[in-house]
Amino acid sequence: MQEILQTHSMKVLVVGGGGREHALAWKIASSPMVEEVLCAPGNAGTAQLARNLPVQAGDVEGLASLACSEQVGLVVIGPEDPLVLGLADRLREADIPVFGPGASGARLEGSKMFTKELLDKHRIPTGAWKRFDRAGGAKSYLETCKEWPQVVKADGLAAGKGVFICEDLETACSTVDSLMEERLLGAAGDEVVIEEFLRGVEVSVHAITDGETLLVLDSVVDHKQLGEGDTGPNTGGMGVVSPATWLTRRLMRQIEKDVLLPSLHALRIDGIDYRGVLFVGLMVTEGGPRVLEFNCRFGDPETQAIARRFQGDLVPYLLATARGELGKLEAPSWDPRTLVGVVAASGGYPGAYEKGHSISGLQAASEVEETIVFHAGTRSEGEEVLTNGGRVLCVTALGDGVDEARARAYEACERIEWQGMLCRKDIGLERGRQPAELELGTLEGGG
Repeated sequence: MQEILQTHSMKVLVVGGGGREHALAWKIASSPMVEEVLCAPGNAGTAQLARNLPVQAGDVEGLASLACSEQVGLVVIGPEDPLVLGLADRLREADIPVFGPGASGARLEGSKMFTKELLDKHRIPTGAWKRFDRAGGAKSYLETCKEWPQVVKADGLAAGKGVFICEDLETACSTVDSLMEERLLGAAGDEVVIEEFLRGVEVSVHAITDGETLLVLDSVVDHKQLGEGDTGPNTGGMGVVSPATWLTRRLMRQIEKDVLLPSLHALRIDGIDYRGVLFVGLMVTEGGPRVLEFNCRFGDPETQAIARRFQGDLVPYLLATARGELGKLEAPSWDPRTLVGVVAASGGYPGAYEKGHSISGLQAASEVEETIVFHAGTRSEGEEVLTNGGRVLCVTALGDGVDEARARAYEACERIEWQGMLCRKDIGLERGRQPAELELGTLEGGG
């Protein structure tokens, strides 16, 4: 730890402009090791604690040039797109420490096929699946399916919108056509995966790794669907609860043993030097945890929960991961309180939505006890903050238990207003508590 802490007064560049990046910039800015935080491109929230720079997250050469000219000591890459495009590789070529995997490791998120093949090859538990590069073949297969629903996934990156749970044959065939023929998600739908529908309770588990050491972070439950009661279309995430009280130490050990460590081992066997976040979406079934997907970066809005509950300085962990020295650090401690985060989105999201609406009540919301509002899709125009995306804000609150945290988060939400604002009213209800439908104590040793 002392060797890592010898680095001080450095600049840190956070790549991205969403809620995850605001939360990371907020946490990084509190470090005594950091002289200045830069964000590219950032948002109205990051502008309050960092220097925003007008370089887009997908501009690999522009970001590499920026990191060199500003002489940054660490780059933290937020979104998946620049990772898939090889930004981390380009920065490492320039001898700049970077938190985030190279393009080969980012294929875990960039290609559903790659992930499924890796899981099968190394016998890591996941759902049964088939791959298709033609709509006709996919629909012919669907006609043979006897169990419904089936899950249709776009192979490529789709900003959290490429997974479709299809209740019947007609819906599934229509989804295949929209992805592969009508190009709903562009090149992401060149190929599709059709996967069995797994029943259980979904949970996200984040770990950071330098390729050798694995550090599992505290649990977060994400509410993916747009509507109350987990109904409606999938989104990038409409709210979070942390920790998941039903996710016991025993079950976390099982997830580490059966999924995370074998996945890290699989990457090493395949020659992939992976330094960054290993973020796995799991379905905890009666037979044990099953992998739904991997992400190669921190989740959004999960990061907002992690940043608020992580006690102490996050920067040594990010820097040690970049340097391959994570094994030198002790595991961090976590705020024992519960966090509830409620995402406020633009009307129409996850479909078409308007931008440019003036947001009021941000200061009043931040005055609610133990509340911080993280910006996602926002921009500044003079003294005004305007909407600039689908998911606009994540209102986070800590409390002694989920009920107090919920009450604070929703009190703050009620103080915020803009034309068309929408949010779920049930974040933290039921989810995050022990699900009645699973006998979780019987899971250990499940297939």
